[in-house]
Amino acid sequence: QLQLVESGGGLVQPGGFLRLSCTASTSIFSLLTTDWYRQAPGKQRELVARIAGGGTTDYSDSVKGRFAISRDNAKNTVYLQMNSLKPEDTAVYYCNMNIGPVHYWGQGTQVTVSS
Repeated sequence: QLQLVESGGGLVQPGGFLRLSCTASTSIFSLLTTDWYRQAPGKQRELVARIAGGGTTDYSDSVKGRFAISRDNAKNTVYLQMNSLKPEDTAVYYCNMNIGPVHYWGQGTQVTVSS
């Protein structure tokens, strides 16, 4: 069964940066699309960034130009570099991979942007 482990969250001041990591336990990692979602208190989970197995990326309008998603297939890891962080970026961030109809989620990592 696929397992996803996120890390890298924390408390940062507005304008600061963090890098999140998502490591997957699968031999077909390089073939899979990986998504980063976030969920703020009282809000629905929203898609933030996506990277396909071939490396094509996509971003929500709210993070475009500030966040960058990348992958290292040798390490089975996807990264989310978050720059120019704003208080409204505060949320639990989750990575997601789908294999056929099955959706796999990590445990989430908290990101808090506050002065």
